[in-house]
Amino acid sequence: MASFKLAAAALLTVGFSTAWQTTRTSFAPRTIQQSAIQTNALYRNSNAVSRSTLNMVVSDPTAQKGGMFTASNAENRRIVPENPGDRPTMKIVYVVLESQYQSSMTAAAKRINAGSDNMAVECVGYLLEELRNEEAFESFKKDVADANVFIGSLIFVQELAEKVTEVVEPLRDQLDAVLVFPSMPEVMRLNKVGSFTMKNLGQSKSVVADFMKKKKQDDGSSFEEGMLKLLRTLPKVLKFLPSDKAADARTFMMSFQYWLGGSPENLESLLLMVGQDYVGPVKESMQGKEKVVMEEPVLLPDKAIWHPVAPDIVFENNESYFNWYNTEHCPDAGIDPKTAPTIGIILQKSHINTKDDTHYVSLISELESRGARVVPIYSGGLDFSGPVEEYYYGANGKSIVDTVINLTGFALVGGPASQDHKKAAKVLKKLNVPYMCAVPLVFQSFEEWQSSELGLHPIQVALQVSLPEIDGAIEPIIYAGREGATGRSVPLADRVNLLADRAMKWSNLRVKENKEKKIAVTIFSFPPDKGNVGTAAYLDVFDSIKAVLKQLKKEGYDVGDAPDSKEAIMESVLNDPEARINSPELNVAYRMNTEEYYELTPYAKDLEENWGPAPGNLNSDGQNLVVYGKQFGNIFIGVQPSFGYEGDPMRLLFAKSASPHHGFAAYYTYLEKIFEADAVLHFGTHGSLEFMPGKQVGMSGQCYPDRLINSLPSAYLYAANNPSEATIAKRRSYSATVSYLTPPAENAGLYKGLKELKELISSYQGLRENEARGPAIVNSIVSTAWTCNLDKDIEDLPSLDTFDAKTETVERRDDITGKVYAQIMQIESRLLPCGLHTVGVPPTAEEAIATLVNIAQLDRPEDGIEGIPRVIAASVGRDINEVYRGNNQGILTDVELNEKVVQASRAAVRALVDQSTDSNGRVKEVKNFFDEAGGFFGGLIGAKKPWTQAIIDAGFPDVNEERLAPVFGYIEFCLKQVVANNELPGIMELLNGQFLMPAPGGDPIRNPDVLPTGRNMHALDPSSIPTQAAVEVAEDVVRKLIEKLADENDGKYPESIAFTLWGTDNIKTYGESLAQVLALVGVRPVSDSLGRVNKVELIPLETLGRPRIDVVVSCSGVFRDLFINQMNLMDRGIKMAAEADEPLDQNFVRAHAIEQAEELSVSIREAACRVFSNSAGSYSANVGLAIENGGWEDESQLQEQFLTRKGFAFNADKPGMMEQQADLFKSALKTVDVTFQNLDSSEISITDVSHYYDSDPTKVVQGLRDDKKKPMSLMADTTTANAQVRTLGETVRLDARTKLLNPKFYEGMLSTGYEGVREIQKRLRNTMGWSATAGEVDNFVFEDANSVFIDDPEMQQRLLDTNPNAFRDMVTTFLEANGRGYWETSEENIERLQELYAEVEDRIEGV
Repeated sequence: MASFKLAAAALLTVGFSTAWQTTRTSFAPRTIQQSAIQTNALYRNSNAVSRSTLNMVVSDPTAQKGGMFTASNAENRRIVPENPGDRPTMKIVYVVLESQYQSSMTAAAKRINAGSDNMAVECVGYLLEELRNEEAFESFKKDVADANVFIGSLIFVQELAEKVTEVVEPLRDQLDAVLVFPSMPEVMRLNKVGSFTMKNLGQSKSVVADFMKKKKQDDGSSFEEGMLKLLRTLPKVLKFLPSDKAADARTFMMSFQYWLGGSPENLESLLLMVGQDYVGPVKESMQGKEKVVMEEPVLLPDKAIWHPVAPDIVFENNESYFNWYNTEHCPDAGIDPKTAPTIGIILQKSHINTKDDTHYVSLISELESRGARVVPIYSGGLDFSGPVEEYYYGANGKSIVDTVINLTGFALVGGPASQDHKKAAKVLKKLNVPYMCAVPLVFQSFEEWQSSELGLHPIQVALQVSLPEIDGAIEPIIYAGREGATGRSVPLADRVNLLADRAMKWSNLRVKENKEKKIAVTIFSFPPDKGNVGTAAYLDVFDSIKAVLKQLKKEGYDVGDAPDSKEAIMESVLNDPEARINSPELNVAYRMNTEEYYELTPYAKDLEENWGPAPGNLNSDGQNLVVYGKQFGNIFIGVQPSFGYEGDPMRLLFAKSASPHHGFAAYYTYLEKIFEADAVLHFGTHGSLEFMPGKQVGMSGQCYPDRLINSLPSAYLYAANNPSEATIAKRRSYSATVSYLTPPAENAGLYKGLKELKELISSYQGLRENEARGPAIVNSIVSTAWTCNLDKDIEDLPSLDTFDAKTETVERRDDITGKVYAQIMQIESRLLPCGLHTVGVPPTAEEAIATLVNIAQLDRPEDGIEGIPRVIAASVGRDINEVYRGNNQGILTDVELNEKVVQASRAAVRALVDQSTDSNGRVKEVKNFFDEAGGFFGGLIGAKKPWTQAIIDAGFPDVNEERLAPVFGYIEFCLKQVVANNELPGIMELLNGQFLMPAPGGDPIRNPDVLPTGRNMHALDPSSIPTQAAVEVAEDVVRKLIEKLADENDGKYPESIAFTLWGTDNIKTYGESLAQVLALVGVRPVSDSLGRVNKVELIPLETLGRPRIDVVVSCSGVFRDLFINQMNLMDRGIKMAAEADEPLDQNFVRAHAIEQAEELSVSIREAACRVFSNSAGSYSANVGLAIENGGWEDESQLQEQFLTRKGFAFNADKPGMMEQQADLFKSALKTVDVTFQNLDSSEISITDVSHYYDSDPTKVVQGLRDDKKKPMSLMADTTTANAQVRTLGETVRLDARTKLLNPKFYEGMLSTGYEGVREIQKRLRNTMGWSATAGEVDNFVFEDANSVFIDDPEMQQRLLDTNPNAFRDMVTTFLEANGRGYWETSEENIERLQELYAEVEDRIEGV
């Protein structure tokens, strides 16, 4: 019996096919052509599709407005027998994930009630998500309490699985039967059919496992396919079981087959069979009567090709399908099979079984009306790789499809429970065509989705958007809804049209000759009007465009007379590299009159609410809308217009973002309808398209990203270290991303006085005990440290006025020197991305070494890899963590040892890279050292590996070579990834209509799987974070943070900490900062039985050992979009803490919530909302935009912007919306003692981007606090293995010293020319941003920057000649910093700046 239980358990993992799909319909093709007319007639005449189905209107009479989910009603699914007579009534309660079984179950119950002499059926069904509603849940409990049979299927949402179990488990014994098909294990264990149970689910071995293993060896079957084959061989398995047990097991398995069949006839047989064999009253009434003999399950083949108007239901090979399709169907539909593009469509079998297929029929008809062939396939399980391999290749082994659309919304291999992304990507790459994954609404009615600002249900985003993206899927377009009363799927006409249009455009890229294709390269200008055309994070845009043009020409695209130099390309687009975006000096590609604009832009009138009638004053010459750019042959290089805030700075104050302006809309209208681009290549991180207002995920036709991009295929070059915003581009602007490398991070190095300090310390190390010279050197060290403004960073730095080292002991002199040494080593070793990246240019050997050294310093315990520093430290009997601690405390011997370890690590990595470096300093081919004869023979004679020898030569003779082997094997692999060059090929694959392999985005140092770049970047499975490793790291950081704060506050704990959460940071660290929030509150994330993190539990106070700290969490708009389920997790955890009956001095969450509940007259639970963000579809506090544009009056305006735009609360009790809760936000913030952010990557630090200060609430909190005390501001720096917590002031100083004021940084930037000046100015402006929002910038930072860039006449001239607009902005920033009171300086400096401003203005105006 045990073995059979396992067979049953295993079998149940197969049946995912039954509920995870939905679809859409549309019979209004935009272009009426002959094929469209013929196709439409063909479908209307077909018996396969009724006229009423085709004319079905999307409506939901049960829906409520307001964006809440599942406003449907179980009463619509209740069937009560009208005339049961003396027949016993069997009550069935069922719970399903989605609604396609509703009509079949209803019909089955009605058939029995009308035709059975032996029983009547009362039947009621619930959609899983409805159980969140308290009223529905109470109704469900009552129904189960007097039910005979419970049926459940696809119950894979943890908190709802718990609700089902909570109700059914206590009643299991009194129920006559419980049938649970594929679901969470705890729900599966409820199964009961006579003596058949699943209580030991998955806990024993069986003959079935051997059967499965053999099937895989015989024919390469996937697990699911094998299970379906097992179903057919079931009689052979059952005959070995005792007869009674076999009968019960057979009943369960037959029930499952009927359920998989899905039709009313199959479900009628299921209910009759269970009723007469297991339901008490029915069994009694049938005593002496003959049992009804059930019809065998009517099952379609496990996989096949299906077409709604085919004479045969399905085709089991593509030869028979095309015999019918090409010779009979295509001529009738007006399709030319020889020239038509072919679209593969992946369907869910359960919708075909239950005849809930209107949405499928709709898309098929729309594609055929556009002249395309279709090949719709399905699979019995949720592994679609088998049917793809079987049906999408011709007899010659070549792909027969040009694009594939997956309409199931699932990952290609797997389902809601498990996926095999590597297998999926391999199958899709072999097919090598665009792969679109459209999404049916499952948990919402059409109206709910339409009215929801968030858009697609968060659980569906996690399961049906995030997971397919990891396969390499693009374009998560909603294409079907469900009709509330019947539960049937209905197509969403405009979405189906869009999906068909976009599929045709992608197919067109595959079949059209390159010389005929038109490509629109779109570059950005941000902020506008400041010499910023060609903005992109760490990318040399014009040099990269040059490389792309060269590649396009090589592959046969018509690039006309495109220049072959970066400067000439820039000149042709700008017409003058000094141009301003609102100036006629930018090259005008097209002038669009307003009549043409309104005719070609369907939504133009909607923009008038925000911008008035066209043309307006942005991208306009007063009469026409102006498109900036330059065309070369079939390639257009265009400048995307700005967001439009510069035209009216007051817009920055609005809580919700405004629509795009007319100029923005005109640009995309031009690309699609006038230039007629075949594809757009968005060039670099990042533009504004994907951040335009609209739903978060699951765009409607009213969302501006959807309206703007419309049918244009979009390829988007995105920095590999920014997967979060890249994911927004994928989901909101339907872009396939191509990752590019950011510049390799090198050590910042030392300069001027800092360099002198290191030399003095080096001298002291040799003369420390020399009583004559030692003290003199220490005096110089102290004096130089003051000169370098290190006094704020070094605790107890002696005063210059009173200190004399001669009076101090050697130990005290060591202590002072050690602290100074630790500080300058922190500056020197700070990682610094140098210069800008050019697409298609892999790093040099030197640059590769810089990256690999950083990769090699990290321990990777999950892979059994120790970092090089740990192995080296162990060779001298030290633990590297102790060395780091001593180094941070300024203990001279540890600082020295740490520096020695760093140098030895670098030497060792260099030794490995040198093996593969050519005479040009590049790595073309990585040599495997163990493949080299020299390495082999060296091993025979006992010679050390080169890297081991390098470490020995650096002063560590006892290093263990065997212990180094894992890390150097890993580094060798990483070297291959680092120098791989896939960026240009990746761009070309998309433009040529091919499948681009997926890859994670993130920090290549933490996760080298990010490399090589040039792949379709994705985020991660949101249900996987925080990982256990992230939780452990977070708990350690929180412990250090709380100890530090308590030590500095006489042992008193902080009561409340304001947190900022970022999307990219949490992707890179797998949820560390998210876990920090939970740890502070004293709750722990818990994985469910499938390993998904979607529960929290309260840590008891005695275990916690400290009070629960309150938090106020400000989530970036990107975090909100990607991790709304984690916002749910945080909100539930915080409310759990607020409702815990604990002493208020040990639970600050509860203490504050009680106060706020009284203050705001709400419940404690409502008052405990602590998770805030922007409104759905809006991003940032706009503080950064205000500072960049200079259009702000005073700091109170910035603070009001922050509170207005970030004051939307997430509430797990109302998961479908972000509610404006400004009063609650202010009330929570005014209790804050500390503000806190995380820095996790060397590539993006706090002055590189405006995001960090844009979301910093330090001065906001100060203004709200009753005592007006400024909270302490802290930053956790986890950019290296030596993680530290610093004050914000320390971090700003460190950033300024390593970037803005560092010759290595600014000379590296200046070497790239025009873009480099902009990068320098950006950091100066962002530094001033920290003055505005936190008041944490020291005067010396501005003073030293003025000395570097303004006082030096030669530097001044270089900046002026290279990018006069950016230099003017730099001068403006200095003057503004002084005018706003952030920088005190001499009158002489201010006068010089004012004169310089006038001079630069004259230069720009050509005076």
